[in-house]
Amino acid sequence: MSSAPVSGGNASVSGVAVRHATRWFWPGVGLFCLIVMILAPHVDWLSAWPRDWVIPLADWISAAMQAFVDSYRWFFRGVARAVDLPLTAVRALLQSAPWIVIVVLAGALAWRARGFGLAALTVAALCYMVVTGYWRQSMNTLSLVAVSVPLSVLLGFAMGAAAARSEGVNRVVQPLLDFMQTIPAFAYLIPILFLFGFGPAVGLLASAIYAVPPMVRNTILGLRSVPQGIRESGVMSGCTRRQGFWMVQVPTALPQLMVGVNQTTMAALSMVIIAAIIGGFEDIGWEVLNTMRRAQFGQSLLAGLVIALMAIVMDRIGAGLARNRFAGETPQARTMRRRRMLTVIALLVAAAFLLADMIPLLADYPRDWRFYPAREMNEAVRWLLRTHGAWLEAVKNTVLFQFMLPVRIGFSEAITPFTWGFALRPWMSVAYGAAAVTATAVLAWRGRTGPALAVAMVSVLLWWGTTGLPWPVVIASVTALAWRAGGARVAIFVAASLGFVLVNGLWGPLMLSVYLCGIAVAISFGLGGALGVWAAHNDRVSAFLRPINDTLQTMPQFVLLIPALMLFKVGEFTALLAIIAYAIVPPIRYVEAALRNLPGGTIEAARQMGCTPWQILLQVKLPLALPGIMLGLNQTIMYALAMLVIAALVGTQGLGQQVYLALSSGDMGRGVITGLSMALLAMVADRILQAASRRHRERLGVDQALPA
Repeated sequence: MSSAPVSGGNASVSGVAVRHATRWFWPGVGLFCLIVMILAPHVDWLSAWPRDWVIPLADWISAAMQAFVDSYRWFFRGVARAVDLPLTAVRALLQSAPWIVIVVLAGALAWRARGFGLAALTVAALCYMVVTGYWRQSMNTLSLVAVSVPLSVLLGFAMGAAAARSEGVNRVVQPLLDFMQTIPAFAYLIPILFLFGFGPAVGLLASAIYAVPPMVRNTILGLRSVPQGIRESGVMSGCTRRQGFWMVQVPTALPQLMVGVNQTTMAALSMVIIAAIIGGFEDIGWEVLNTMRRAQFGQSLLAGLVIALMAIVMDRIGAGLARNRFAGETPQARTMRRRRMLTVIALLVAAAFLLADMIPLLADYPRDWRFYPAREMNEAVRWLLRTHGAWLEAVKNTVLFQFMLPVRIGFSEAITPFTWGFALRPWMSVAYGAAAVTATAVLAWRGRTGPALAVAMVSVLLWWGTTGLPWPVVIASVTALAWRAGGARVAIFVAASLGFVLVNGLWGPLMLSVYLCGIAVAISFGLGGALGVWAAHNDRVSAFLRPINDTLQTMPQFVLLIPALMLFKVGEFTALLAIIAYAIVPPIRYVEAALRNLPGGTIEAARQMGCTPWQILLQVKLPLALPGIMLGLNQTIMYALAMLVIAALVGTQGLGQQVYLALSSGDMGRGVITGLSMALLAMVADRILQAASRRHRERLGVDQALPA
């Protein structure tokens, strides 16, 4: 009888101890950081990790990889030659066919997927490739996609099916997918280059490997979503295990599998320009890359539009086939429709061949008739720069010197007569510190620990900059944040990831990457979130933003560099604009979806209580939608990091540049370590945000599911 009170007393004492320790957690972290920052100017290894302490892991990887390649080069080069055969055959087939035949076939497929509107768009896109003179390059790119996508689909389906049937396999596959989807695309090229050498087949293999994860994930999702009742009906019908899989589970999961095929196609197409770096054959990716290198902005934009149009058309066709607009048909009606459709397509193709034979224009478009306004576009850019160049330069310099530079090196270094027009005085430093301490103390006194912590961290960051913070301060702060968000397991992972980057000598590039991505994410999420809120409450705004989002999301990353490069030339500001253009889509989509999918009863209850629209938005909708909004922030960070390596081509520094330099020099170890560091950075952000979102859902008692 006496044990209960004692147990309760012990639990009470334990709870008080935990709350007491939690109360002093952040002050303790802050005191540690303060001591480190005081000692850092006097202790060199606190400011920068000594070069002598760097682990030569990159050299070990390079040596091991070289030994492996020397032993098995014959096998991998044989694989490359085997893959080159279907690529050459498909390319010869597409090049030999009259362009009007390809247009007719593509238009018919688009009509089957979604109807006349998509067919018209497809025909117009292909005609653009014809009249601009990019037909040959476009068919070479299409041949690469036509061979790489089936390879990715087959490999992804096999991995996904194994993971769906075995939880042990799934536990191995899931971390592998996380790694493959967070490592930069450029990093894929380095080991592939070592193993397979240069050539079109190598670019094909790079595209195929990069595009596998979407198919794996959708296969797992589709097969595991098959209702148990359908599985049991197959067993009761006498199906063997193999028959049940191929005749019951796969047909039921087919819509989700088609989504995987669509996403795999988009992933393969997004690698076109990157694969051109090691592929080097006359495709549209190589055309974009060469014209960008020569600063031929009109030519690069016209070529980039080919990839954008190809991506949009393939995305729409894939999405239409996944939805299957004829799903409600009876088997007899389906058979009749397929026969009619095949007959019509056969007649159209025969007519196209006949017309191409009678009219040479329809077989080979004359060079003299081509519409190629690259020169006029270049002149327009030059006129724009002559007329408004001073204004554009002023905008760029203002953002660089007043915003980007302080975040990178801090107010303490950035405020100079050259950048701000005056020198930093002692009283300004004191005033800044007093304002930061006062704001933090007031918020803490009012019990608003989160905002107080945010003010303190931002104040420290803006004063010393990302590159001026000692590494123990960064590791301690981020690890503490991870521990509060997700507990010891997340904190250990974060500390180990940051430690890996540190001991491999990549801390400086990491902080430069954090600086540029941090600014891009802040702008993208702030602007995109605001647009998402607006779109959630206005159908016209939503309809207006939807095609813009689709275009930005399907457009290859390289193409986004072109307009920024035309106006602002090489530099970090150009890279920032390109990253924002690519990363602004997720917050718009996810914020709008989160707000539109809220339970209507809760909103109506708040309205009946007399809340104003602003009160409903700020105090009801946004808190309930926070899990979805956090998912949007997660994806914004992933998109920004994915664009970081591409941005290295226009002069940025950081991990992205290290990956590109490793590729240029063929440094296998350096490329693997740098790519792994970028993957770990993405996974650190992902784990912290997921843990924070999970805690918020648990507090609210909701489990909000959003469309991807």
